[in-house]
Amino acid sequence: MNFSDLIQTVLIYALPVIFAITLHEAAHGYVAHRLGDNTAWMMGRVTLNPIPHIDPMGTLVMPVLLFLATGGNFLFGYARPVPVRFGNLNHPKRDMVWVALAGPAINLAQALVWGIALYLCVGMGVNERFVLEVCKAGIKVNAVMFAFNLFPLPPLDGGRILVGVLPWKQAVWLSKVEPWGFYIVMALVVMGVINSLWMAPLMTLTFELLSLLLSPLEFLLKP
Repeated sequence: MNFSDLIQTVLIYALPVIFAITLHEAAHGYVAHRLGDNTAWMMGRVTLNPIPHIDPMGTLVMPVLLFLATGGNFLFGYARPVPVRFGNLNHPKRDMVWVALAGPAINLAQALVWGIALYLCVGMGVNERFVLEVCKAGIKVNAVMFAFNLFPLPPLDGGRILVGVLPWKQAVWLSKVEPWGFYIVMALVVMGVINSLWMAPLMTLTFELLSLLLSPLEFLLKP
């Protein structure tokens, strides 16, 4: 990938990535606020301003280095986690499920919105490639974030959801994995386990769901 292609790719993905990360983290904080924990709210993390959610290494340096090192074939990054004190929630074990689910749910919703925008652009005869590619990037980025964050190992959202639904004994055991969870996930990513056994099938299901939800709009916009 030459420099001009790199710049074009960055410009196409910039807006979808900013929205995907910002709304994902803000959703965690907002739901926690509604369910009794004001930690993120008081720290200014329930905001559409992307700056408080940016982790210099995870959001900026790591994705760029991986993108350059792999020629765009592998990309990973993360934002600053929203602080949630689960003990402050009205019903800690149950409510942590809703707090964790809020992030992936808002990414799925964003993928749907970008899909609607794409169909409307095509239906209205918009043929500006950059606009269409941004919409496609929005669908892809949010679908990836939705699927990846549902992986059932803390500190990922899927792991938090699993801790919330498991019986206490199993939930306590799984929660003890969290300090090493990030490194375990990274090892599984490098070995290709997450991509082959988790991401590939879940991404297929996600795109099929989005296609189903968008099918009425596709029908209405048919010439």
